[in-house]
Amino acid sequence: MEIVRQSVLNQIKIGVDTLIEIIDTLEESDLQKRPTEGKFSIGEMLEHIALICEADWRISNSATYQEMEEFYRSFSLTSLAAIKEELLHNYDSLEKNYLNLSEEQLLEKTSAYWGVTYTRYEWLLEILTHIFHHRGQLHAMLVHYYAKDPNLMLFE
Repeated sequence: MEIVRQSVLNQIKIGVDTLIEIIDTLEESDLQKRPTEGKFSIGEMLEHIALICEADWRISNSATYQEMEEFYRSFSLTSLAAIKEELLHNYDSLEKNYLNLSEEQLLEKTSAYWGVTYTRYEWLLEILTHIFHHRGQLHAMLVHYYAKDPNLMLFE
């Protein structure tokens, strides 16, 4: 199980590292761009992505809806530097938390406030897909709406 856990964490780190590379191609003014009315701006998307590792860790530990609302309200990441710092901090915290889990804890089932139940290992896979899903959305926003292709490899 250890090699599997390490492999998933490595893939999440690849996602985080490529997100940092994308962020490094942006200007502060890009954060306000909103390609679709009623949907995330680039800044809101990046803030959401920066919080995924910590938010989904909390959800995997059965945080309540109210606790998650409080968590999200406690952040206002309004600069590229703040977004990068939070993204890296939350990945480091996630990695430390997952490396400290025993195999028994990894296989323990926990439930999200909306009712879905996964093992903690499955939650780790969910975090991986969540990061890559939004990284793809961000890339599409930049390329197709703003002609800002970051020109980087998204997969190794």
